[in-house]
Amino acid sequence: MPTMPANVISTSNAEHYTWGAACDGWYLVKTPALHIIEERMPPGTSETRHHHTRARQFFFVLEGELSLEVEQHLFLLHAGEGLEVAPGQVHQAINRSAAAVRLLVTSQPPSHGDRIEAE
Repeated sequence: MPTMPANVISTSNAEHYTWGAACDGWYLVKTPALHIIEERMPPGTSETRHHHTRARQFFFVLEGELSLEVEQHLFLLHAGEGLEVAPGQVHQAINRSAAAVRLLVTSQPPSHGDRIEAE
């Protein structure tokens, strides 16, 4: 039986959403078991500190400089660098730079609906 060819996906044709203060997300892969999202964070933006009960995430910087706080440790990630965040680890992505940050966020299983805000 022939298989369907894969579809080329990019931010120009992926499902888009906004989050936080002017941040963008595009679903590059959106399945019940896996999300791969490209995100864009303008200068001075951040997400709220939180953790996930089931989702394991990997943050990979495509462009710019991302401050990623994990369990009260601050990591400065540059283009071509990434960091894994295990389920239960409190974390927060922050753009403290003067330029936008583009990054990939891989979540397995998907993190939406699995988020618990930190106190």
